[in-house]
Amino acid sequence: MEYTNDTSKDNGMKGIAEELLNVTQQAAIAAYPLIGKCDKLRADDAGTKAMRYHLNNVDMYGRIVIGEGEMDEAPMLYINEEVGTGKGIAVDIAVDPIEGTNLMATGKDNSLAVLAAARSGCLLHAPDMYMRKLAVGPEAKGKIDINAPLTDNMKAVAKAQGKDIRELTIMIQERDRHRELINEVLQAGAKLKLFSDVDITGAIGAAMDNIEIDMLVGTGGAPEGVVTAVALKCLGGDFQGQLVPQNKMEYNRCRGMGIEDPYKVLQMNDIVQGDDILFCATGITDGLFLNGVKQRKSGKMYTHSLLLVDANAKRYELIEGFHS
Repeated sequence: MEYTNDTSKDNGMKGIAEELLNVTQQAAIAAYPLIGKCDKLRADDAGTKAMRYHLNNVDMYGRIVIGEGEMDEAPMLYINEEVGTGKGIAVDIAVDPIEGTNLMATGKDNSLAVLAAARSGCLLHAPDMYMRKLAVGPEAKGKIDINAPLTDNMKAVAKAQGKDIRELTIMIQERDRHRELINEVLQAGAKLKLFSDVDITGAIGAAMDNIEIDMLVGTGGAPEGVVTAVALKCLGGDFQGQLVPQNKMEYNRCRGMGIEDPYKVLQMNDIVQGDDILFCATGITDGLFLNGVKQRKSGKMYTHSLLLVDANAKRYELIEGFHS
């Protein structure tokens, strides 16, 4: 792709926000006929094709830094794939056409189409491996330490929010690897909220005033950690992560992707640099704060999306869309 840097039209992420929102909306609509059909491969293919098609209509020089896999693993939206028209600003893009594929395929709640973007060179190129994560809302920003005991972090969050620790709600993925974390929450007297898949929504919920989540903690996918960090930076929350290479091959892969110390604790600004950033998500099935795609009797498709633009805005938009 030939890159044309037309700075006269450089309005940053705000300038392409509507078009990028349409990308997640169309991916969600493409997945809709396959909700509950127990065919996650067809669903993922439909969402990916729709997302790629609409990304290629956006005036930008886009590069996929987190996508469906390496070039030899994925036919489209692979890492380093170029998307967009080649005109406009240079953008790093992280995508997940269907986050929560198993949930969507079995008709369960909390699946969504997700996209995050930043200026070129500003997103961490996270390998597909595990990452320890700790996410909180704006009140507790700067008060957390992923290497401290969970009880200490709960105390810090409770103090920052003016709560008793017993009033906190801690969200943790229901996995055997989290048994110690779950026990620690219960021993402290805090409330526990377990979930099966998709940690992005729980982390975002910690930064939304109307959602009863105060912290998300646990180990999950590193690519999702990058997407989460973009959203929380827009919302004024805080996020820390630490990659967890399982073997020498994963360790070397981190080094090969430019991560000098794979075990370093990653602060939010290590994961996403700058303030000109964007996050958007469209519900596929009903979730924590997004409704799923619905088809009206008129034939129009209804979508419900979250759009976050600019780390300085500290606000969000929930957008209802109707599509012919």
